[in-house]
Amino acid sequence: MQTNSQIDQLTKKKIYISVTLTDDKEVHELNKKYRDKDSTTDVLSFNIDEKLEDGTLYLGDIVVSSEQAERQAKKIKNGAEKEISHLIAHGVLHLLGVHHKEH
Repeated sequence: MQTNSQIDQLTKKKIYISVTLTDDKEVHELNKKYRDKDSTTDVLSFNIDEKLEDGTLYLGDIVVSSEQAERQAKKIKNGAEKEISHLIAHGVLHLLGVHHKEH
C-alpha cells in the first residue's frame, strides 16, 4: 500500500496511465492469461512503474470492458459513461496500491 510520502512523491512527477476500453472477449483473454481466471471482469490494472526518458512515471495500464460496464450500469440504473469513469478510478486506485480486502 502507498504511504503518504509515496503519494507526495507521485504528486511531484508527471504520470502516464494508459486506459483501454475494449470488449468482454479481450478482457476475458487478459484475465485468463494474467490472473488465471477464466471469465470476463469489468476492469483490470497492470502496474508498470517505469520511468520514461522524459522523466514521466509510466504508472501502468487500465483495461475496461465497455460491455461489462454497460451491463453494470443498467443493473444499477447508472449511465454507461459514469460507470466507465468509476471503473477507471477503481483501476487507478489499484495502480496506486489500494487493493480489495481478502475475506
